[in-house]
Order: sequence, then C-alpha cells, then structure tokens
Amino acid sequence: MTLPAPSGAYPVGVTSLHLVDGGRRDPWVPERPYRELMVSVRYPARAVGGHPRAPQMLPGEAAAFEEWSNFSEAVPKGVADWGATRTHAYLDAPVARPGGGPRGFPVVLYSPGAGDPRTLGSTLCDELASRGYAVVSIDHTYEAPGVEFPDGRVARTRMREEARKVEGKPAQIVALLRKLTAVRVADSRFVLDELGRAVALPRMLRGALDLRAVGMFGQSGGGFTAAQAMHDDRRIKAAVNLDGVMGYTQDDFDPANPSTVGTEGVDRPLLLMGMEGHNHRTVPSWKAVWERSSGWHLDLTLTGAGHASFTDAQWMVPQVARKAGLPRATVEKLVGTVAPARSVAAQRAYVTAFFDRWLRGRDGGCGLLDGPSDRFPEVRFVR
Repeated sequence: MTLPAPSGAYPVGVTSLHLVDGGRRDPWVPERPYRELMVSVRYPARAVGGHPRAPQMLPGEAAAFEEWSNFSEAVPKGVADWGATRTHAYLDAPVARPGGGPRGFPVVLYSPGAGDPRTLGSTLCDELASRGYAVVSIDHTYEAPGVEFPDGRVARTRMREEARKVEGKPAQIVALLRKLTAVRVADSRFVLDELGRAVALPRMLRGALDLRAVGMFGQSGGGFTAAQAMHDDRRIKAAVNLDGVMGYTQDDFDPANPSTVGTEGVDRPLLLMGMEGHNHRTVPSWKAVWERSSGWHLDLTLTGAGHASFTDAQWMVPQVARKAGLPRATVEKLVGTVAPARSVAAQRAYVTAFFDRWLRGRDGGCGLLDGPSDRFPEVRFVR
C-alpha cells in the first residue's frame, strides 16, 4: 500500500526517540517501575539523499497490528502487508535551518485514536513537517496494538484484557475511560518535558525546536487527548480534535460523565473537525466545550467522512478493499463516502491553516478559517 506524498516545500526527515519516565510506574503493567514510550519526530530536512524512506510500521508493530487492531473485524488477516508501506519521511536526514530565524520550528504533538498506533497518522504528520513543523507522534504503550523498542522488544496491547474486565459493568467502563485519557495526557506532558531537555534529543535536533510555539492534534481518543492536554497544560497553545468525543462514554451522544475540558472549556484556540453528524449541535461533549470555551474555536464537518477518515485509513482502506473485495458498506463504515484525495486535501489545508495562524501568527490558509471556501466544498462550517 502507498501513502500520499506531502505537498509542502520541505523534504521530511524522521527519527525515533525511546523515552523512559522513571518517576511513574507503568499504569497498565504495575510491576514495571517506570513508563516507556516510543515517539517519532518528523522535521523539515535539508536534504534526503542517501537516507531511506521510513516504514510506516516496524516488523514487530506490523505483526501486532495484523493480530489485533481497530480494523480486525473489517479486514481479513493475510490481505494486507502492514509492514511494507513506506512513509514519505527519510530516516535521520539532516535537519533544515529554520526559516524564521533562531527560534526553531514550531512543535506539534500527535496522539492517535484509542487502540491505534502512532504510525496511523503518518499522512498528516508528514504534511505538517513538510510545511515547516516539528511533529512529535506518541505511541501510548500497552494501548497501541504493538510498540517496538530499539532492543527488539514489542509491548503488546493490554486493552483487550482491560475491556474484558469491565464488560457489562457501566461504572467500571467509565473508570477505564477516565484512566485511559489520564494516561494519555500524562504521556503527552512527559514528552513535552523531555523535548525541553537537550540531553533527551539527538544532537541534530538540539536547538531546532521552538517550545514556545507548541500545538497538539489527534483523531478520536487522540483528539480528546489533545483538547484535555491543552486544558491541563498551558505549554500547549492550540489544539485540533479530529472526530473525538470529549467525555467518558462509549456513546458519542450520551451527555453523562463529562471531562474537565467539557465542564470548564479552554481559553486557547481549538479546532473541531468531525464526520457527518458529529458537531457541537449533536455531540453533547462538543457542545459543552463549545459553550464554555473563551478561546477562539471553530467546528467543521467533513461531508461524507467516516470516523477513520481522519487517519491513514482514509487512503489505505480503499486499497485493501480492492485487493480483498471488501463490500462497499464495510469501506463506507470505516472511511465514509468522501473521495480519499479530497478528504486528505481538506484535512491538510485546514489543520495547517489552523497551526499557521495560532503558532506562527500568519494566515497561510488565505482565509480558510474565516468561512466556507469554493476550494473545499466538502467542508461545512457549523455555527
């Protein structure tokens, strides 16, 4: 399978960081006295000659994804070679000189959907890096299908076991969802801490990151994480939630068990972008954030999108479907009816315009955030 090439001016480099939080026991495996994370840092590269394109998933991660993922019920085993796809980021390519002076590149964190690997957001992460951002994608260990560490260990998901423990127990399901989000936010804040420690970075990235201009985005549970992390951590200046409910519920339309980002709102910019039928008028947790937020906020609907449209699945699932002969209904349940090229183009344009405005102070989107555009008729503004 292939992924779409980024459209920005910079080629993209990528490197991986193995981060260890010695001050926190692993919340999913309590016998482990520390929390280990793997993150990928994408960045504008000076040149990429002689550097191979990075795989979307390492072999151990691909094997774990094949065994279990959010697509396991829809995609038959043995159809897709998850480890064969290459991103458009080049391994350890030299970093470009920031065009804006000595401050470095603005930093954007990426948190994937619940149960997804960080690699399933490669398309948007590559795009933002090609537009001059340092993009840090986070694997939430023991939640993602598999996280492969530099020594070859693969930490497999514990979510199936956790889900079985709470099955049919509403109060415990809520508690699990609270824990899941709390772990993700703690992971994100720890990563930010580590980015501020030069010793935690490879030499080529030292001085290349502008930690005074930090944003965050994510899909589904990752979108919730981005909004909640911004609520909890003032270092995050702007956030994008791509179709993520922001309450502790399995039903997007259930107002029970709200989060603090819902009950208190945020005072910094927040972009909501959802599938058809998901907006602040229909989803109670979005309504709560919308009504209580004093910061700039915008709600967009990507017409014809499905929940997984805001991940690499938008581009990959149709490829799998052609090979495996998946029914159209299966494809539409995952990624809707929107044309993949139009969906990817719209997400790239609006997410980049949002971060350009709020992290760089410029309107690179030529007014995209101010009202409907003939360039993207698929995008509807929800007032």
